[in-house]
Amino acid sequence: MEIKLDSTDRKLLMLLQEDAKLTTKQLAHHLGLTVTPVFERIKRLEKQGVIERYVAMLNKEKIGRKLIAFCNVSIKEHSREYIHHFETQITKFPEVMECYHIAGMYDYMLKVTTENMDSYHDFIYNKLATIDNIGNVRSSFVMNELKNSTVYKLI
Repeated sequence: MEIKLDSTDRKLLMLLQEDAKLTTKQLAHHLGLTVTPVFERIKRLEKQGVIERYVAMLNKEKIGRKLIAFCNVSIKEHSREYIHHFETQITKFPEVMECYHIAGMYDYMLKVTTENMDSYHDFIYNKLATIDNIGNVRSSFVMNELKNSTVYKLI
């Protein structure tokens, strides 16, 4: 269900998406409000599920996750049981950062991060290939990241 957001909610959400460590006082200053209404707005947005969680964005190179691959996967059979099995198994792998059930030539698109090509091979061979019902896998490797954003433009 879509939540109606006023212009202040939108500005507040933009600020939090850019820097979730801003204090309520700093947010109030940017919004031209006092601390209490800003605090109450944040709590309401959290309660409504608009704000799901707060996270720290890590530098992937500094933590040894230099290789990014987009992996398209098709499964052989599309029964509820096989789909559920694939989805349950794939979410267990820490290398899989994102997984989407898609329409088109493939059934799933995965964003996979690993240290290097050897560790990606290990992921494919020792993890992904162990899931029953995998039909086809096609990988594309990121050469250069031009944009990586988690910000939804609201204003």
